[in-house]
Amino acid sequence: MRDMTPPPSQDDASASGDDQTTPEKKAPSEKRMTRRQRGWMSLRSSPLTRKIITWNLIALVFLFSGIVYLSSSRDALTFQRAASLVTEAELIADVIEVQLPTGAPVNFATGDGIDIGLTLENLDLRRGVEVFVYDRSKMLIANTEGRLSVTPDAGEPNRKTYLTDAFRWLWAAVTSPIRDLPEADQTALSDKIIPVIDESFRDGTKFRNQSDNSGGTLYTVVTPVLQNGNAIGAVAVVTAAGEIDSLLRGERERVLQMFVIATVVSVGLSLVLASTIANPLADLAAAAEIGRDRNTRKMKPGRIRIPDLSDRPDEIGRLSAALRSMISALYNRIDGNEQFAADVAHEIKNPLASLRSAVGTLRMVKREDQRDKLLDVIDHDVRRLDRLVSDISDASRLDSELVKEEAERFDVLVTLTNLGQYLGEDAHSRGIDFITDFPDSPIMVHGLEARLAQVFVNLITNAVSFCEDGDAIRIWARKKGRRVLIVVEDTGPGIPEEALLRVFERFYSQRPDEHFGNNSGLGLAISKQIVEAHDGVIWAENIRPTEADITSEPLGARFVVGLPI
Repeated sequence: MRDMTPPPSQDDASASGDDQTTPEKKAPSEKRMTRRQRGWMSLRSSPLTRKIITWNLIALVFLFSGIVYLSSSRDALTFQRAASLVTEAELIADVIEVQLPTGAPVNFATGDGIDIGLTLENLDLRRGVEVFVYDRSKMLIANTEGRLSVTPDAGEPNRKTYLTDAFRWLWAAVTSPIRDLPEADQTALSDKIIPVIDESFRDGTKFRNQSDNSGGTLYTVVTPVLQNGNAIGAVAVVTAAGEIDSLLRGERERVLQMFVIATVVSVGLSLVLASTIANPLADLAAAAEIGRDRNTRKMKPGRIRIPDLSDRPDEIGRLSAALRSMISALYNRIDGNEQFAADVAHEIKNPLASLRSAVGTLRMVKREDQRDKLLDVIDHDVRRLDRLVSDISDASRLDSELVKEEAERFDVLVTLTNLGQYLGEDAHSRGIDFITDFPDSPIMVHGLEARLAQVFVNLITNAVSFCEDGDAIRIWARKKGRRVLIVVEDTGPGIPEEALLRVFERFYSQRPDEHFGNNSGLGLAISKQIVEAHDGVIWAENIRPTEADITSEPLGARFVVGLPI
């Protein structure tokens, strides 16, 4: 028996499979023209860009509304101004009370005991404040306005607030049909204070806010003037009409200015963001749609070429890589199906031509022995067609069945042992030695046991078909790193060098003439497909006396299957 030493070490890296091809990086002219026409500032052709800008602006508008209308600026200014007015009113009342005679009666109207007008003129009051003095009968005695400028903007109602005025005009125009305009109040300011004086005489200092004729808000503080504990008059301090409203408009104007600036910046950043998201997605969509013209009724020549954006470290880069890989796999599958269809047509034509010739000849021959020979040819060709159709059907369904069937862990040595006992009997009946060499410990593999068993059956029966009486077949398995190597080797004639890389092609066969028609040429191709579906690798090689001399006569053939464990 010839030498059957184990094969040399095979690097696990060699099990990576065929290199995957990718579409060309160069975009078609249609897509490049679309990209130039679109530009990075185009909104009309990009719904995603419009959505990004819209949602960013909505968030900005909500933030602006919260700052302007939900802030506590107005309440804080009101509280601050109320406290200031109370202090001013009480100070003015104290100044008047200090000048009152101790035991003599006082008459504000006649100036008996105190000159109210002169007292008010000597007061330094800030601009925007008006002071009224009333006697006990609530008659207005004197009033004055402050002229002292404390801050440059204090009480300046005519300061320009273009944005605020524009928004107020727009709001008034929108709400005018549904709101009632208040009637103008013609009551004098001094008369509006009188109702508060009675409360002041009774309860002390009082604060009120009222609307003036121009629609602004007046803030009023009334405090009594006391002589010997009795109220003999009242001092009212009133802010200028709309003073706090003017301050609030100034604050809102600055907020609106920042809002306009933020809007411009937000739109600009949104466009930049959209250009990095929407434009690549538009390129990917255009590349996927380039296979059809606009009326989608006829195909354009050429293949879809997905832009290579895999260098981007984001989801778009992942999407581009996935689409390119998917398109590559799709075209590989299409090419494979076309080649498979062509091979099937070619393989079926041969037995059909033989059948047609035999049937035609059968009609003309008269001798019984010749008719028997033709019937044998017809029977052989029919069996060949049946075997070919069965193998073709199995190969065409293999991919879907590999996906549907549930993988599980099993001991591959148990499978090999059972197959060895069954197939070894057939080998022994042909005078072929059948040797198995498996380790004692189990080797667990995750996969489809029935399909992998089909691979080993194909390899063993293939070896049996090439062996003659006196040859030997050896099956052995070894762990190697994270793989298990299952080897089927024989002492047959070996494999021609030019056929080593083609033995796994569909319908390829290198057999003696006496075996013609007994095999479809799909067994090894199906085996390769099953092994690669399990992330494994399969290859064929010749057994030689020395690996250094590749020209030496082979001692047999060896098929190696590597599976992950």
